[in-house]
Amino acid sequence: MSEPSSFAVVGGGIVGSAIARALARSADGASVTVLEKEPEPALHQTRRNSGVVHAGIYYTPGSAKARFSRRGVGLLRAYCDEKGLTYDECGKVIVALDETQRSRLDDLHKRAIANDVPGVRTLGPDELAELEPHVRGVAGLHSPTTAIVDFAAIAAALLADAVDAGGTVRTGFEVTGFHQSNDEVRVTGASGETLAFDRVVVCAGLQSDRLARLAGDDQYPRIVPFRGEFALLRPERRHLVNGLVYPVPDPRYPFLGVHLTKRVDGEVMVGPNAVLALAREGYRKRDLDPAELIRLARWSGFRRFAWANRRTAVQELYGSMSRRRFAAAAREYLPELTVADLVPAPAGIRAQAMEADGTLVDDFRSSRRGNILCIRNAPSPAATACLAIADDVTRELLDD
Repeated sequence: MSEPSSFAVVGGGIVGSAIARALARSADGASVTVLEKEPEPALHQTRRNSGVVHAGIYYTPGSAKARFSRRGVGLLRAYCDEKGLTYDECGKVIVALDETQRSRLDDLHKRAIANDVPGVRTLGPDELAELEPHVRGVAGLHSPTTAIVDFAAIAAALLADAVDAGGTVRTGFEVTGFHQSNDEVRVTGASGETLAFDRVVVCAGLQSDRLARLAGDDQYPRIVPFRGEFALLRPERRHLVNGLVYPVPDPRYPFLGVHLTKRVDGEVMVGPNAVLALAREGYRKRDLDPAELIRLARWSGFRRFAWANRRTAVQELYGSMSRRRFAAAAREYLPELTVADLVPAPAGIRAQAMEADGTLVDDFRSSRRGNILCIRNAPSPAATACLAIADDVTRELLDD
């Protein structure tokens, strides 16, 4: 088969932007078009996150998350240096509050070593206090190379590179259909306009399962949206943390718990919690999509998941309704934090893929239907890994 000459990338977040750049720079003479439904790219998960470049501590050794995040860290650091974008290795500590959590911390340390995360070390209480004087715990795990960036700025730079290499960005183009025939993919937009391409990559985040089904892919995994609510520390209280401070995650749950995160703009974020969003892009509590909720309620797999995690769900809901409860989660390891220290911040939504039986998809996942490649699950650390993911996708498409 001759090398494809035209590509579409559906979704202009950081992963789509990285893939568009890689294709535009690697495929001689090929055209690359980014199709983004919003009026501008990167308005969803790329823009609404804490900006952390994850070093690779949490991920199962040998998994796609582990491999791509470790490759991605080096590529992202080099890219930020090349473009003059902020890349601040402020470091992270994961704090154990009791002996059970200390045991989990030891497991995380072993994962970090297996994943070749540099410089990770265990801290006793005194060493923890030296690094983070206002934090308390029985032990800590320090990752000195964990960094913070502005992922929206990186995505913009990646798209600019794609355009410089001959690519095109179409905003306001909401894809409503695919049709494959004679080694060609015809992509239809909401306006009725149809465009033809040799290959299509779908990396649409919160809408990825819907678009995958339009491409003829399986119904599952389905995306379940979880809203993560944040607060900011008041400026006069930002001194409470020097770097990034995280609790030990519960291995039964895919989220990392309420943590404190420095941002490149000087703000310090507190959060997120994790509550079911009432709409795919329901960033506000009042955002409601009744049809989506009915579909979830009728799905036995989601009901099974909800029942198995009912206690955690109630706790997260309390935190959502009460800033006092929200602050209390962080005060367990930052005792000086008070409710008065917090001001509201915009929420984000995690696109979490779920199997038919209600189990969560932990690792990155993609699938192929003819000439359409669908990225079905790309939660954190996908932003960290975006350049590594883009290289892998580009090789697959060009090696057909």
